Amino acid sequence: MNQLFKLQERGTTVGTEVLAGITTFLTMVYIVIVNPAVLSDAGMDFQAVFIATILTSIVATLLMGIFSNYPIAIAPGMGMNAYFAYSVVAGGGISWQAALGAVFFAGLIFTLLSLTGFRRLLVDVIPNNLKHAITAGIGLFISFIGLQSAKIVVDSPATLVTIGNLTEPMTLLSVIGIAISLILLAYQVKGSLFIGMIITSLLAWLFGMMELPAQIFSMPTGLEKTAFQMDLAGVLEQGLYAVIFTFLLITLFDTTGTMLGVAGQAGLMKDNNFPRAKSALLADAVGTTLGAALGTSPTSAYIESSAGVAVGGKTGLTAVVVSLLFAIALFFAPIAQVLASIPAITAPALIIVGFFMMNVLRSIDWKDFEEAFPAFLIVITMPLTYSIATGIGLGFIVYPMLKIMRGKAKDVHPIMYLFAVLFFIQIGFFGH
Repeated sequence: MNQLFKLQERGTTVGTEVLAGITTFLTMVYIVIVNPAVLSDAGMDFQAVFIATILTSIVATLLMGIFSNYPIAIAPGMGMNAYFAYSVVAGGGISWQAALGAVFFAGLIFTLLSLTGFRRLLVDVIPNNLKHAITAGIGLFISFIGLQSAKIVVDSPATLVTIGNLTEPMTLLSVIGIAISLILLAYQVKGSLFIGMIITSLLAWLFGMMELPAQIFSMPTGLEKTAFQMDLAGVLEQGLYAVIFTFLLITLFDTTGTMLGVAGQAGLMKDNNFPRAKSALLADAVGTTLGAALGTSPTSAYIESSAGVAVGGKTGLTAVVVSLLFAIALFFAPIAQVLASIPAITAPALIIVGFFMMNVLRSIDWKDFEEAFPAFLIVITMPLTYSIATGIGLGFIVYPMLKIMRGKAKDVHPIMYLFAVLFFIQIGFFGH
């Protein structure tokens, strides 16, 4: 164990790594409930997505822990699942099978890029302000979805949206659920979102809004309803290139940014370099590709891994422990399905995760108009157009335009001009 994970060299112990793994798992286990709930809105089978989510997380996190020796967990990413379900499938009229095909192509490209230096180039040519804006925009988008799911925000013929009836039982329970999670977060309780879900579900049961499942445990069956159902031909026939690019782009720099942040926190960076970057990124690339084959949206390195690092996790043993705990969760599908069926239980997680993602707004240079306005455009248009791809596209089009008008055309990388043209064609002629 010491030889495989270099425990002594990194100044840690098996006990510390196990504690770190448990901590990380508790902070991110909400995804096994929320991800199937979101993707089931796209017409996918909950049980199958539940299994696909966990199996993908197990494999990708094990690869990260064993081959890269980092205390970083990987699972289907928040934001990407919302884009998959609400923008591509519901908003774009694309079948979930074709959407899985787009994820599969994105995973293959991600794998190839992870083996080359072009991955770093693609990440570096996008201005940091736009990267931060994309993260914040996705956060605002999934918070908006959470507010709608809880019916705190409802549609209005006069103003498009308005506040809902907070006295309705489910909406009131949602508000209480948010309050519970916020109190837990304020007191820095580990696993606040998951614990908040459990407390809210108990309240739902007490008030007769939720029935307990007939059984607590079940064998993981039903994966065939999503596994290998991806429609690769449909991706090409419908020209879903912008969808592939959006999945790829966000997965690339979101994962890279998270890995750098967690590795830095754990003191594993060497001279500002990220050792074993290739194997770490390959773990996520394989996760995305495998996830598409099994039936889930793209994976991402989880910033919740920092919770495990905070209690001493420094090696891949932390990730291995997370994988083992995911494997145990695989047998609790009946409970997960009941919890996911109550919007008041899952909506608070969407709203609060969105808040965390919007923290990067502070990193945008708001004093520089030609940098700030495209960033603002990305953030504001994602929820208003109900499309992450459209938000990114509008920002990528306006950014080089402003630079050109200010006589700074040379400051923009040629690849950014290519992105602008491609997005202009996609939005202007294809609509999504």
